[in-house]
Amino acid sequence: MKLERAKGTRDFNVEDKIIRQEISDILRKVFEKYGFNPIETPVLERLDTLTMKYGGGEEIVKEIFKLKDQGNRDLGLRYDLTIPFSRYVGMNPTLNMPFKAYRMGIVFRDGPIKLGRYREFWQCDVDVVGAKSVLFEVEMIKLIQEAFRELKLEVVIKINNRKILDGILDYVGIQKDKRDTVMLTLDKVEKLENKKIIDELKEKGIDDLKIKKLLKEVYVSAFKNKEIIGELKEKLKDNEGLREIEEIFKYIDDNNIILSPSMARGLSYYTGTIFEVYLKKREIKSSLAAGGRYDEIIGKFLGKGDYPALGVSFGLDVITDVLKLKEEKKKKSLADIYIIPIKTIEESLKIVGELRKNNFKVDVDYNGRGISSNLRYCNALGIKKVIIIGNKDLANNEVTIRNMESGEEKKVKLDKVVENL
Repeated sequence: MKLERAKGTRDFNVEDKIIRQEISDILRKVFEKYGFNPIETPVLERLDTLTMKYGGGEEIVKEIFKLKDQGNRDLGLRYDLTIPFSRYVGMNPTLNMPFKAYRMGIVFRDGPIKLGRYREFWQCDVDVVGAKSVLFEVEMIKLIQEAFRELKLEVVIKINNRKILDGILDYVGIQKDKRDTVMLTLDKVEKLENKKIIDELKEKGIDDLKIKKLLKEVYVSAFKNKEIIGELKEKLKDNEGLREIEEIFKYIDDNNIILSPSMARGLSYYTGTIFEVYLKKREIKSSLAAGGRYDEIIGKFLGKGDYPALGVSFGLDVITDVLKLKEEKKKKSLADIYIIPIKTIEESLKIVGELRKNNFKVDVDYNGRGISSNLRYCNALGIKKVIIIGNKDLANNEVTIRNMESGEEKKVKLDKVVENL
C-alpha cells in the first residue's frame, strides 16, 4: 500500500512543530495579558448547530465535513471556533458578563487548497461576550497589534463595518434578498480584476448601472481613511457603522490600519466592525487573522436575550508558513543541554535530575556512543551546550562543559554547574 496523507492535510516535523508552539505560546501570553481566559469546545458538533441559519452562511455550509454516528445522528466537524463558542455561551446563561475567553484548536473545511489554505488547520481565537461599547473593538485592535509585534511581523489591519456595507447597498439600490451573495463578490474586489467582479455581479442579477455605482463606492484604496469616511458620509449620511469607525479611530493610531469599504468577510453572522490582517509586504496573500462583531448569533441560539459579541481568529498555520519563510536557521531540538556520559551513567543521571529540577531541557546519550559521534549529533540538532561526564573529571569533583557554537570547553565544579549554565 502506498502511504499518503489525506488531501489538504500536513504532517509537521520537529522544526515546524517548534515554530508552531512558539507562536501559540506568544499568542497565549498576549491573550492572557488582555484579560482573556482559556476554554475548550469539541471538534464534533451536531450538524444542525453548524448549519443553523444564523451561522456561517450558505458558502461555508458547502465546506462542512459531514458524518453520522452509530445512532444515525447527523454530525459535522467544526469549520471555525466561533459557532461552538456561541453554542457554549448559549448553554451557560449564568456566565458573568463581559465573558472573555480564548481557544486554540483544529478546524476543518472541505474547500479549495492553496499556499496558506488547508482543509485541516488550527485557529487561535479570542472572543468577548457582553461587549456593547466600541472600546472593545479598540482593545481588540491593540491586542492584534501587540500579538504581531511579539511575532516580529509587519502587518496591515483592514477594517470595515457591515453597517457601512449595508448603507452602500441601500444607496445603490441592491435588493435585500441579493445582499449576502453580493457581499461575497465585493469581498473579492481587491483580489480579482475588475472584469471578473463585474461578470460575477451580472451573474447575480445586478444591472450595469447599479454595478457601476456600487464599484465607485468600494474602489477607494488610493484614499486615506479620513477621505474615505468623508466621501461615504456624503452618500450614506448618518450611518451607524461610519460613526462606530470614527469612534474607533479616536483611540488608535491609524498607521497600518486601512478602512476597506468592500471588505465583507465571508461569514454572514457579522453585524458590525470586521477585521482582516495581512502581511505588509504580502509574501503570502492569505489573511493572518480575521474576525469582527457578531451581536445576534448567541441570542438567536437561545431564542432570547442580548449577547453583543466580538472576536478575532489568528491562523496558526498561515502564520507558521510566514515565519518559515523568514527564518534562515530553524530549531531542530528544544534541548538546552546534552549530557554525554563516559561510562558514568549512574553519576550522570544524578546531574541530569538536578538540571531538570532547575528547569533546563536536558537530553542524554543512553547508547554509549563516543564523544565525536555525540558532538556530531548535537551539531545536527543545533543543541548549544554539551556536558561531558568522565571518571577522571568526577574524581576531581567536576565536569566538562562545551559551548557548541564557539567550541570552547571549560572544567566546572559539580556544585557550580547550574550557576555556569
